[in-house]
Amino acid sequence: MKNLFETTIINQMELKNRFVRSATWEGLANPDGSCSEELTDLMVNLAKGQVGLIISGHAYINSEGFSSVRQLGIHDDRLITSYKKMVEKVHAEGSKIFMQITHSGAKSWIGLAEKKPFGPSFLKVKDILNCREITLSEVSQIIEDFKNAALRAKKAGFDGVQIHAAHGYLLSEFLSPFFNKRKDKYGGCLENRARLVLEIYRAIRSAVGIEFTVIIKINSEDFIKEEFMVQGFTLSEMLQVAAMLEVEGIDAIELSGSLSLPISKYLSFRTEKINSREKEVYYREAAELYKGKIAVPLILVGGIRSYEVAKELVEEEQADYISLCRPLIREPELIKRWYSGDIKRATCVSCGKCFTQAKTGKGMRCVLEN
Repeated sequence: MKNLFETTIINQMELKNRFVRSATWEGLANPDGSCSEELTDLMVNLAKGQVGLIISGHAYINSEGFSSVRQLGIHDDRLITSYKKMVEKVHAEGSKIFMQITHSGAKSWIGLAEKKPFGPSFLKVKDILNCREITLSEVSQIIEDFKNAALRAKKAGFDGVQIHAAHGYLLSEFLSPFFNKRKDKYGGCLENRARLVLEIYRAIRSAVGIEFTVIIKINSEDFIKEEFMVQGFTLSEMLQVAAMLEVEGIDAIELSGSLSLPISKYLSFRTEKINSREKEVYYREAAELYKGKIAVPLILVGGIRSYEVAKELVEEEQADYISLCRPLIREPELIKRWYSGDIKRATCVSCGKCFTQAKTGKGMRCVLEN
């Protein structure tokens, strides 16, 4: 029977347990997107807390893909050196670390981008979105930029990369019929909407080789509000895209959900207090469907707060890895605590105030008193 603290292998990378720190915007990068001492300290604390795999906050692949205060960047070769010390220190504690690479698409920061933000198609939603349609030449450049970003992460010593194709960022937008109204080979049927994701994966794989671990984060579904009367990315489509990625050779898939915009019923993080087992695991149905059809290791994030639920998910093979975000903001040593035998529920109350704190430019941290 599988257990939470056994050693596992993804591709050729050995992990000491089945716990993952899900990519979390830290708001701690230097102004140029490089790694800061504050960020290094945060990652090392997670490693000391016995997190098996740490995934960095989203790092933008080019200067137009930026979206958040003090966001990490991996868009220039000069940034490579800034990450090396952090990676080395994480490795010294026995953990592995990936860089999540992304382009923010229609969610790119207006005023900082050199041009008007783009998405798959022109889209204007009052007070929420206003983007132009990306050109084919820009699509080609995006593929190249993702490939180069992955190469930089490899040169910096990261153990792998995660392609961010969830939460309404550019690749999520291409997958979603809410955003993608294109009439060319990148729009229309699901095979076309998934084309860019697959082309980026192939470009990255050809550049980094078969031994470097490449994973992806996708939505279980978009949860578009009914008032918009347009369907988003669905559970059925998620399974089909996961099957396409399986054929391509992706090493693992992390399932999340929502566009993290007011057009979705939920944000990717929810603020309802999770005070019972029944309220845990936002994407349990998606995970069950996935495990019934897809053999690629599943990393499951969203609403997991108790050791017992995490244990159940792994032992009953509903997930292969347990991914945590906010619980590790409040308790970087949560996994170490559970391993020691103190299996009380995570103390995170899911208020979401840690994200409000990050928007101040002072970095992500729990603001509640212990």
